[in-house]
Formats: sequence, C-alpha cells, structure tokens
Amino acid sequence: MNIFKQIKGDKAIWAIVTLLAIFSFLPVYSAASNLANSGNTNTFSFFIKHFMHLFLGFAIMYGVHKVPYKYFRGLSMVMIPIVFVLLVITMLQGTTIQGANASRWIQIPVVGVSFQTSTLAAVVLMVYVARYLSKISDKEVSFKETILPLWAPVFLILMLILPANFSTTAIVFTMIMMLTFIGGYPIKYLGIIVVSGIIALAFFVLIAKATTGPLNVKVTTWENRILNYSNNEDTEADYQIEKAKIAIATGITPLGPGKSVQKNFLPQSSSDFIFAIIIEEYGLYGGVFLLVLYSWLLFRIVIVSQKSDTIFGKLLVLGVGLPIVFQALINMAVAVELFPVTGQTLPLISSGGTSIWMTCLAIGIILSVSAKREELKEQEDAEDNPLSILSEAI
Repeated sequence: MNIFKQIKGDKAIWAIVTLLAIFSFLPVYSAASNLANSGNTNTFSFFIKHFMHLFLGFAIMYGVHKVPYKYFRGLSMVMIPIVFVLLVITMLQGTTIQGANASRWIQIPVVGVSFQTSTLAAVVLMVYVARYLSKISDKEVSFKETILPLWAPVFLILMLILPANFSTTAIVFTMIMMLTFIGGYPIKYLGIIVVSGIIALAFFVLIAKATTGPLNVKVTTWENRILNYSNNEDTEADYQIEKAKIAIATGITPLGPGKSVQKNFLPQSSSDFIFAIIIEEYGLYGGVFLLVLYSWLLFRIVIVSQKSDTIFGKLLVLGVGLPIVFQALINMAVAVELFPVTGQTLPLISSGGTSIWMTCLAIGIILSVSAKREELKEQEDAEDNPLSILSEAI
C-alpha cells in the first residue's frame, strides 16, 4: 500500500508505538469512568478524546519523521527563546491549586485546549544540548567556554519549570547530565554542574520558605511528600499509594478488562496511576507486557543511535529517547511505592494530550534519524548494484 511506502525509519519502533497506543484504549476507557461519574459526563467521550490525542500524536510523529534530522540542529536554536517566553507566560498566569503554584498549562485560544509548556521545553532542551555536544565533540573546551552557550539556557529553563513542577525539573536535569556524560563532556566539569544545581535548588527552597505565597506551599508539599515517603505517614499521597497497592495486589488474580474496583477510589487513575489499574485488570501479564515493550523501545533507541551517521544523530536519539523510557520506569516505580508520588504519566498509555504529543514528537525525531540511515544504506546498495538503478529507470 502507498501509505506504508511513505512510512520510513525503524519499523520496530513504529510497531512498539502502535502496540502501546492500541493497548492504551481499554485501560483509559475503564479508568475514565470515575472521571465521567464525578463530572456527570459520558465515559465514551473520554475514549474519543484519547483517540483524538493519539491521532494528532501520530500525525505529529509522521510529519516530524519526514523532516531531515539535520534541521533540528538549527530549530533548537530558534525554539530555545520561544520556549523561554512560553514558560514565562505560563508562570505569570499565577495559577494556584489549594494555595500551591500550579502554573503548568497555557490555553491555546484558537482550538480551546490547554498545553503543558514544560514538556515541550524538555524535548527542545535535549535537542539543544545534543547540538552543542556534537559541536564540541572533537574539541577540548574549558568550563568557562561552556557556561553561556550550554549551561545558561539549561539553568534558565529549568528554573522556570521548577516552581510548578519539581519532578519534571529533576528528570530533565538527570537526563541532561546523562547525555553530557555520554557526549564526552569532562566529568570534572559535570561535578561542578551537579553541585551548582544542588546549591541553586537549596537557594530556591530557602527563598520560597521565607515567603508566604504559593511557592511556600509548593515547597512544603515537596518536603511533606519526601518525609512522608520516608516515614510512612498517612497523607493524601499515601492514600493514592495505598489504593494503587491494593489494585496491584488484586492483580494476582486479575479482574479482567474494565472490571477495576480501585479506579473508583484512586485519583488520577487514567493518568498518573494507570499502571496500577492495568495490573488490577490484566494481572502480571499486563505489567510484563508493558515492561517488555518499553525495554524493546530502549533497545531500538540504542540501536538507532549506534547506527546514526553523525555524532549529532547519535546524541539526538539518546537525548529525546532515553527520557521516554526513564519516565515510564518512574511511573511504574511510583505505583509500587519505589518512588514518592511525582505526577509523571506513563508514555503513550496515560490519558493527556500534551504528554502524548511530546512523546510522539520525540519518537518522530528518532525515526527521522533512522530514516536517514535507511536512505544512506539504499544509496550504498544502489552504488554496489548499478543494475537496480537501470531497472528502476526502465
């Protein structure tokens, strides 16, 4: 078929993403019944909404994978100031929930949907770091040389994300540290950056604690989550974990698709804690199935990175690909109480438009890199076999 001829890039990644998307429908439809009941709406509307999010996500992925990945180098330079402005606008909205800073979304007036700017910032920042690391890959640089072009944008953007979303800030910072290490950035300089990051976070916390506004409430929430996780005290977060653990324990004898009980009690059952609902309904088979898919995705990301023809391509794939798998593991770890509650979704499974779209954007970039490798391989094969060119011409 014509449509399949238009699809380029690593076929295994296409298959993994499609399987995750198809698998997501039943858990989201089941878990959304709680939201539908509380909002007096039809459960099927959440199914349609999830379908539209995935449809647009796949459209983004298809469009992006058609763009030669070399263009992302320049686009990252253009997008950094745009992302900076979007984050500032988001923060200036001053949205609060229960007194805490919750300025994570901006409203897109034309289409009437909200968009979480930090997720776009995370992808753009990883591309930007990959671009810079590829630029200095064959040079010896001093720490002073890298402060303005590399670390200044990183810290500025992370400081704008931090007030409303600590977990995303921590994940992006960790991923940047990992990418710079893989990219050959001197370890002694990375130590300086880690210490600087800790000092900046401590300084932010001290300032927030000295105030009486939303930042103080937010920082207090972070502290309570960490302390309560360590001390096993009863809080709202522990209530979520307890319900998630009940759902997972029930999964020893799975209830079957759509028959979850804890979805009626577990907040964010269709997003942050959907893994627990999947275990409750599909048992260990459902959990292992997801683990296999994400592990397979990680394997293919590494393969595509290794086969890329440029340093930028290698770092680009790892930069946008590793956070997807890392986020999935964190989501699962939260559900089984290996991590404090973070609010991170399960990529391509949880409901939520921005998460799906940015994951598809990242995967589209990976597919663009692998498509270039396929193109080069076809050219090499054609050069080795001139008769194939003649037969095509005829």
